[in-house]
Amino acid sequence: MAKYDPRSLHAEEFINDEEIQEALRYAEENKRNVELIDQILEKARPQKTETGCVCSGLTHREASVLLACDIPEKIEKMYEIAEEIKLAFYGNRIVIFAPLYLSNYCVNGCVYCPYHAVNKHIPRKKLTQEEVKAEVIALQDMGHKRLAIEAGEDPVNNPIEYILDCIKTIYSVHHKNGDIRRVNVNIAATTVENYRKLKEAGIGTYILFQETYHKKSYEQLHPTGPKHNYDYHTEAMDRAMEGGIDDVGLGVLFGLELYKYEFAGLIMHAEHLEAVHGVGPHTISVPRLKRADDIDPDQFDNGIDDETFAHITACIRLAVPYTGMIISTRETEAVRSKLLRLGISQVSGGSRTSVGGYTQEERPHDTEQFDVSDQRTLDEVVRWLMENGHIPSFCTACYREGRTGDRFMSLCKNGQILNCCHPNALMTLSEYLEDYASPETKEVGYRMVEEELKRIPKDKVREIAEQNIKDIKNSNRRDFRF
Repeated sequence: MAKYDPRSLHAEEFINDEEIQEALRYAEENKRNVELIDQILEKARPQKTETGCVCSGLTHREASVLLACDIPEKIEKMYEIAEEIKLAFYGNRIVIFAPLYLSNYCVNGCVYCPYHAVNKHIPRKKLTQEEVKAEVIALQDMGHKRLAIEAGEDPVNNPIEYILDCIKTIYSVHHKNGDIRRVNVNIAATTVENYRKLKEAGIGTYILFQETYHKKSYEQLHPTGPKHNYDYHTEAMDRAMEGGIDDVGLGVLFGLELYKYEFAGLIMHAEHLEAVHGVGPHTISVPRLKRADDIDPDQFDNGIDDETFAHITACIRLAVPYTGMIISTRETEAVRSKLLRLGISQVSGGSRTSVGGYTQEERPHDTEQFDVSDQRTLDEVVRWLMENGHIPSFCTACYREGRTGDRFMSLCKNGQILNCCHPNALMTLSEYLEDYASPETKEVGYRMVEEELKRIPKDKVREIAEQNIKDIKNSNRRDFRF
C-alpha cells in the first residue's frame, strides 16, 4: 500500500487515500473541540510585522477540522478571518478575466462534460486563426486584458501546435487601445516538452482541474480516453514546473465526490507543490457541477448547497492564504457577492463558454460547456464590483515584470505586493473607464479611483500613479505599470 509522502512525485503518495481518510476521521472527532478550533483559527489569522503581514496557513488536517466544524459562531469567525486574510494580501482588488473556448473536439469520455466523445449531437467546432482573431477583437472591445484559453483533448484536432498558434495569434492582435496582455492556459495534462513550449510561448498560469482526487471515482468518471489515467493527470503540475512553468492553478469540480474528501486532497496537493518546488499553487478555482447540453447535475448525488460552498471557500483561504482564488460565471451574482468577502481574488466577467461565442450578438448555447448563471455584461460586472467596494483590476504587471512563481509568493508573503498592485489596479481600471465603460460606470469608477489614490502610502508612488492616470485620460498612452 502506498505510504503518504508530500515530497514524493507519485500521485498516490502525495495524494494518499489512507492519509485523507485518517484526516477526515480526525476532523470528525474534533469538529466540536472548541479549544482546538480556537487554536487553529488563531494560527490562521494574519500576524502583523514591521513590513506588513505574515500568515502561517494550515495543514490539511487542521483545515479539515474547520470544514467539519458545525458550530455557527465558529463558522462566522472563519468568515471574518478569511476576509481579513484576503484584505491583508490582496487588498480590495479583484482581478478580471474571461475564458476563450478554442475547440470542443475531445476524445475523452468524462461523464460530467458535454464535450465527451460519446455526445454525438453537440456541434463540434474548432476556431481558425482568423476566427481566433475575431474573438480576441470582440473581447478587447469589451475591455478584457487577460484570457484563459480552453480546449478539449484531441491530439488530431487540438495538438499542441494548434494551441501555440492560437497563443501567438492572441498576442498579435492590437485593436484600437486593446491588447491581451496575459494568456492563461487550461488544457489537458501533457508532457514536460510541451509545457516548455507553452512557457516559451509566454503563457501566464497553467490551469488544470483535478475534477476529483478520489482515484476510484476518478476512473469511473473518466471511463475512456487519455484522461482516464489518474496518475498522469494528477502529476501534471510537477511536469509543468519541470518544464519551467512556475505559476500553476489547481481546482476540483465540487459535486462529483464527497466535498470533505476533495477539500483534503486539494490542500494536500498545495502542500505537495510547496514541499517539492518551494512554491504552492498560484491559483485555486472552486467550480461547482452545472447543467449542460446532455448533463443533468441532479444525476450526481454529491452536490453542495450555497452555505457549504461558502464554508469551503473560507477554509481554503485560511489554509492557503497567499494563493489567488477564482470564481467563474458558473455562479449567480448572489453567490459571487458572498464569496468575494471570503477570499476570492479573481472573477470572470461577460463570459461565454461556447466556441466562437463572443462574435455573436445573441449568446449561443449549442456549444456551451456549461450554463452561465451570471450573464451580465463586463461593464455591469465592473460597476457592481465598484459599488460593493472592490477595485476591478485588469493588471498583468507581475507576469510581465517577471514576478511569478516563488518571486511573486515571496513578495506576497512579505506583504510587499501591495506596494505595486494597488496603483497598478487603479491605472488599469482607468484604462477600462476611459476606453470601454458606460457613462454610469465611468462616473462610479473615477470617483473610486480618486478615493483609492489617497490610500497609496508612499508619496512618490502616489504622484507617479496620479500622473499616469492623467496621461491615460488625456492621450492614447496605455500600459503603465510598477
